[in-house]
Amino acid sequence: MNKILIRGLEVSACHGVKDFEKVQPQPFIFDADLYFDFSAAAESDDLNDTVNYSAACKKIVAAATSESFNLIEKLAYVCAYSVMDSLPVRKILLTVYKPQAPMKVSFKSVGASVEVERTEAYLSLGSSMGDRKNYLEMAVEKLNSHPRIFVKKVSDYIETEPYGGVAENKFLNCAVGIETYLTAEELLCEIHKIEDAFGRTREKRWGDRTLDIDIIFFGKKIICTDGLIVPHPEYHKRDFVLIPLKQIAPDFVCPVLKKAVKYINPS
Repeated sequence: MNKILIRGLEVSACHGVKDFEKVQPQPFIFDADLYFDFSAAAESDDLNDTVNYSAACKKIVAAATSESFNLIEKLAYVCAYSVMDSLPVRKILLTVYKPQAPMKVSFKSVGASVEVERTEAYLSLGSSMGDRKNYLEMAVEKLNSHPRIFVKKVSDYIETEPYGGVAENKFLNCAVGIETYLTAEELLCEIHKIEDAFGRTREKRWGDRTLDIDIIFFGKKIICTDGLIVPHPEYHKRDFVLIPLKQIAPDFVCPVLKKAVKYINPS
């Protein structure tokens, strides 16, 4: 992937934990790598076919001066998201330096780097209570209304028998393909908010529920934390996940099984 480089962008702003830092401007220096395929621009020599680095600089400056933050970690994310929100870059690696940080040691600068990338992800949605179809449709709308989640594909809805021997009602299921530049953990947090908004409760594992949303794949990443395992550890055992998924992502290759979805059958 090609990248456009911004180096040494200086912004005068008020960020820091100490009281005087919130009112006394000091310099912050930004470096950014903007990943974008500009092969079309190399052919056409037309600014419309690339990412305008002047526009990117303006977005960083505006984000850095719009409000005051305690931490440069927060500042870095706000500026990176501002670029991603408005320009068609695939990924940004942004570093912010604070050369006048109030420390009683000799140093050249301190800084923080963040990486934000557009990721293709696949979700499994299910409902076994109330107006199941309406719950699924509203969940898809909620996902797509988030400024950093873009719904790309939605499978047909299928009715399936309950899994796990606890739920009593049949489920309505679908798969959704999205693009997002949230992290997997941030995406999970947004999913929980949507589930909660539709009355999801978690008293019984595999019990009936108004809405259930699982992250099946998050790009090619393999994630294993206390709160999140991706790819979903049970997806390959479940027809209600695989049948809709094969409809919208037959050629997606599972990073664990090393197989395209269309070749994976319940085991």
